[in-house]
Amino acid sequence: MSPTNAPDTLDVRDKILATGQRIMGGKGFSAVGLNEVLTSAGVPKGSFYHYFGSKDAFGEALLEDYFEGYLAEMDRTFREAGRTKAQQLAAYFQAWRDNQSFDDCQGKCLAVKLGAEVADLSEAMRAALKRGTSGIVARLTTTIEAGVDDGSLSIDGTPASVAQSLYQLWLGASVMVKIVRNIQPFDNALDTTQQMLHRPR
Repeated sequence: MSPTNAPDTLDVRDKILATGQRIMGGKGFSAVGLNEVLTSAGVPKGSFYHYFGSKDAFGEALLEDYFEGYLAEMDRTFREAGRTKAQQLAAYFQAWRDNQSFDDCQGKCLAVKLGAEVADLSEAMRAALKRGTSGIVARLTTTIEAGVDDGSLSIDGTPASVAQSLYQLWLGASVMVKIVRNIQPFDNALDTTQQMLHRPR
């Protein structure tokens, strides 16, 4: 591959991934055929197999790409100047509530949409999910620990156990929002989060 072709090559791969994330984030992995993704992306099937050996390999790359962007956004939130760690955590969970509505996922909740489905379909995709979610919990753990250190929050238990519990709480709330078709589960999750990350006495 010549250097002059490299940007175009990356653009095509990124376009396939972005289109797949948007469509599969709405419909699921199994319900979407490659033809639908490629037609929407305006990419020929031959190009797909140049980048991905199979639909499962595409699914793994899709999840890795999703988590790369998600974790980068978490890092930006948790590095924001002028806020305590408690305030940064509050902003993260508020953004989760605001961005992951029940009727307009648009690829923003891929872990929620595909988690239970693909974990039983593909070991490679299950491993990608595990790596991605572990990265989320690790960042939450570090930020909670820093919040305890800076005095902006207090917890019962270890930072790691609280981080794991919070992530599981919000995953469950995301599923319930889709079932009940309103955001009450997110409001409940926010209340519980505030109780778990309470101000020091």
